[in-house]
Amino acid sequence: MRGTSAAVLFVVLAWSTAISIHAASLERVSAKLARGDFVEAARDLAPLAARGDARAQAMLGFLYETGQGVPQAYDAAAYWYCQAAERGDASAQYLLGLAYDKGHGVPQNDVVAYKWLDLAAAHAPKTLRDPFARLRDAVASKMSKAQIRAGQRLALSWSAGRRF
Repeated sequence: MRGTSAAVLFVVLAWSTAISIHAASLERVSAKLARGDFVEAARDLAPLAARGDARAQAMLGFLYETGQGVPQAYDAAAYWYCQAAERGDASAQYLLGLAYDKGHGVPQNDVVAYKWLDLAAAHAPKTLRDPFARLRDAVASKMSKAQIRAGQRLALSWSAGRRF
């Protein structure tokens, strides 16, 4: 029993340390972005994104979309947005929805754009829900009722497959 308790304590401490290191890494990235050091920020984000950190993936996608610190590449931006959106990052869902609306790095598709924008509006912090919903509604204004229902079904299906 004592060995098991020590093992659990070790795992909890290791996990806590990893979270602290990760948070510090994103704070350093944010500081680099704030001072305009996009090349260094992209270098720091890449390994975090590759390890599956949704926030880092969304941030790296944005750098690729805007060509800051990395060559502008809509396909790379869409890839990272998709990775983060699938992990539930509301900002990435929003940005992926915009990519589908514009056809940047992905085929233009209003139904899929609606799906991601609807999910973003649902998962966003309170302050961003209305702006995300307004953009979703702007995309919906170009769609038929059947297309909107299809986008809603896609969003519901995605949500139903998630384990919260």
